[in-house]
Amino acid sequence: MRPRSVDLDIDLDLARRILTDFLRTEIRRTGYERAVVGVSGGVDSALACFLAAEALGPDHVLALRLPYRESSADSLTDAEAVIRLSGVESKTFPITEMAEPLLATLSESERVRKGNILARLRMVVLYDQSAAVGGLVIGTGNKTEILLGYTTLHGDSASALNPIGDLYKTQVRQLARHMGVPEAIVAKPPSADLWPGQTDEGELGFTYADVDRLLYLLVDERASPEACIEAGFEREFIEAVIGRIRRSQYKRMQPLIAKLSNRTVGYDFLYFRDWGT
Repeated sequence: MRPRSVDLDIDLDLARRILTDFLRTEIRRTGYERAVVGVSGGVDSALACFLAAEALGPDHVLALRLPYRESSADSLTDAEAVIRLSGVESKTFPITEMAEPLLATLSESERVRKGNILARLRMVVLYDQSAAVGGLVIGTGNKTEILLGYTTLHGDSASALNPIGDLYKTQVRQLARHMGVPEAIVAKPPSADLWPGQTDEGELGFTYADVDRLLYLLVDERASPEACIEAGFEREFIEAVIGRIRRSQYKRMQPLIAKLSNRTVGYDFLYFRDWGT
């Protein structure tokens, strides 16, 4: 049985307006006027960059290219295209010399550790540059990655605010096309560019197209696993996805604080920003 059709289409004009308003309002609410975004050459960071440029003006956005020596030349070229088309300011900071001493302690097989190191070093540079220019770091993780835990804690998952975190990968592609991100970037196989030939779907073991439909049923429609089976999804696939969601819950939360008082950060004391705003 083929999985039943799941409609992931969004109102693109409305989504564009909501997300640019979100960036403009939330950045200025904090007293900032600028944004910093890491541009990898992939569709997620391209969309985040385009949204930030439209929300704040291109001269208020700094895009950073952060290559490692094994980074794909195509990724750098695609990142440059995003920078040129969005009109934002840009800098390039190779992270090879930062990474090599620590990577030298790893074996060739420890690819996940290597990827985590590179992701966290890139975030070190992003936050340093955010301090240098007086801006906030914009997140580039989509809803699919966040739910599956396909992120590096304190690496690519770190940001001050994230305009695309409630868009599934399928929807990121829709909005990216709508905003003029080049088709070559939208359509290419998603990759964290951690090693030659690495792709997201190769690591995950399933396609974004398939998992987005299942996640929509499980999360947005709160469908039971049994209902998903009735919709045509394989039980093994459903259980694998649910397992990933459960195991990665800690990545979607602030560190838990043991509660002793009546007003505990993260439990009872939540939104200081709303005082007087």
